[in-house]
Amino acid sequence: MCTTLQHTATHCNTLQHTATHCNTLYLTATHCNTLQHTVSYCISLYLTATHCNTLQHTATHCISLQHTATHCNTLYLTVSHCISLQHTATHCNTLPHTASHCNTLQHTVSHCNTLQHTASHCNTLQHTATHCNMTYMRHDALGCGPQHRGDGLTHS
Repeated sequence: MCTTLQHTATHCNTLQHTATHCNTLYLTATHCNTLQHTVSYCISLYLTATHCNTLQHTATHCISLQHTATHCNTLYLTVSHCISLQHTATHCNTLPHTASHCNTLQHTVSHCNTLQHTASHCNTLQHTATHCNMTYMRHDALGCGPQHRGDGLTHS
């Protein structure tokens, strides 16, 4: 009977040891699952942060491109306006004076209006000069042109 009790006690100790080992394994497995979830969450946060940084970099690049495009458009309009002003000035034979003030003309609307008025006036003067030349040629062809006096002066 003593042997049976000893055998039972040994078996009981073995079962307790197995139960303790099982509990340890269970706690380890639970801890491992928690760690796996934490790692998965951490990886998800890392990927989200990386994606956010990429989007932020893309947005910054886009804003930079928008500023560059706006600046380019402004430069294009300024150059076009300057070319237009130079053309008007050349047409009126005042390019040297106008070119020296090109930067001022680009920023002054009233000055631009003055140049447009001057160009219109120049066209009127050209039209008048052409008309005068044709009238003079008609008068000359009819013998009505200015006549020379003996003193070197002309009279009508």
